[in-house]
Amino acid sequence: MSPAPLTLPTLTRRTFLRAAGVALALPVLESLQPRLFAAGKTPAIRRALFICTPLGVHPANFFPTVAGRDYALTPYLEVLKDFRNDFTVMSGLAHPEVGSTHDSIYSFLTGAPHPEIRAGFRNSISVDQFAAERIGGQTRFPSLSLSAEGFGLSWTRSGALVPPDLYPSNLFARLFLEGRPDEVQAQARRLRDGQSILDTVREQARRLQPTLGTRDREKMDEYFTSVRELEQRLVTNEEWSKKPKPKVTAAPPQNNLNPADLIGKNRLLFDLIHLALQTDSTRLITMLLLGTSLVPPIPGVSQGHHDLSHHGQDPAKLAQLKTVELEKMKTLRELLEKLHRTEEQGATLLDRTMVFFSSNLGNASNHSTRNLPVLLAGGGFKHGQHLAFDPKNAPPLCNLYVSLLQRLGLESDRFSSGTGPLKGLEMV
Repeated sequence: MSPAPLTLPTLTRRTFLRAAGVALALPVLESLQPRLFAAGKTPAIRRALFICTPLGVHPANFFPTVAGRDYALTPYLEVLKDFRNDFTVMSGLAHPEVGSTHDSIYSFLTGAPHPEIRAGFRNSISVDQFAAERIGGQTRFPSLSLSAEGFGLSWTRSGALVPPDLYPSNLFARLFLEGRPDEVQAQARRLRDGQSILDTVREQARRLQPTLGTRDREKMDEYFTSVRELEQRLVTNEEWSKKPKPKVTAAPPQNNLNPADLIGKNRLLFDLIHLALQTDSTRLITMLLLGTSLVPPIPGVSQGHHDLSHHGQDPAKLAQLKTVELEKMKTLRELLEKLHRTEEQGATLLDRTMVFFSSNLGNASNHSTRNLPVLLAGGGFKHGQHLAFDPKNAPPLCNLYVSLLQRLGLESDRFSSGTGPLKGLEMV
């Protein structure tokens, strides 16, 4: 007897293909779209971009002095004035139990406590990877970790750093250039070999399991879970390897090898972020901007960005810092403009993409991790306001992450230190 066909009510984000112990989430299938649309159940594609500027932004030039919708634009927000109704600025947020050091960068997207205590610190999963575990199979790349720094923002469930893409030319090739036939075949062989190895290791582990104690069996259960997750990724990767990559008219970028050019590096990677989102190559991206001790090639700037961020209220340093950070805000505006100009199914790419811009430091001059600068643009929220929270009773930044996860369509009420969605931030 042939199996009963899938009926419409079962076609949700919780629909899975189950076989041989593998549960594989169904991708968005074009053939199902008319039926789902007719039933009013076609969800809009949602994406998230997480941007961290590691040396913060000067609070006085960023935060409005008035809460609500009638706030006056500050110098940095003035740069984004054309998008005033497309973003929300937030003050008073922080990660609880994350100490005031540069090491707070490790917990920026994870919320893991006490990264400043190096001995014994183990990171937890970052919000982008948490989402990628659930929706990453819908695109060729479950997520992208990008960086102009040398390390990244994304961490696996086991607390391992996801190696970031550092060079625009390599990233462009991964996204859009097809390999030679022999390279494609070699990749397919590697995927098949990976699955074969997993089959062997899994069978060996099962034979061992009856001899283990309770705690060891729990560890083996965790191991089996990891194996199944890796199998799912291998299957998904093999399917995507058979599909042609999207074609773009943009020329391959040249790498910017000037280690001081933070603005130039930002622009190159922001351009690729736009292309990656436009072609739906991924829906989850993290981007660590450059924070350097070198003098950036910006007119009027004669000191290193790191030194300027640790200004000690020196007026001359503050003036140069403002020049640097204004240029940085201009690159963010350019990205928002590109996303706004790109149409997708009757909306704009900015409407579909949550652009989260923040820092691990609230005040780099004293390494404070309180009152983090937070700006959220696009993504289908009711924007145009300043959400001001009491920094002495700071809601966890992870509450915002819960809101972003829910906007991605995930049924998540908690994430890390987050206890629920952020109050005051409403979806459209």
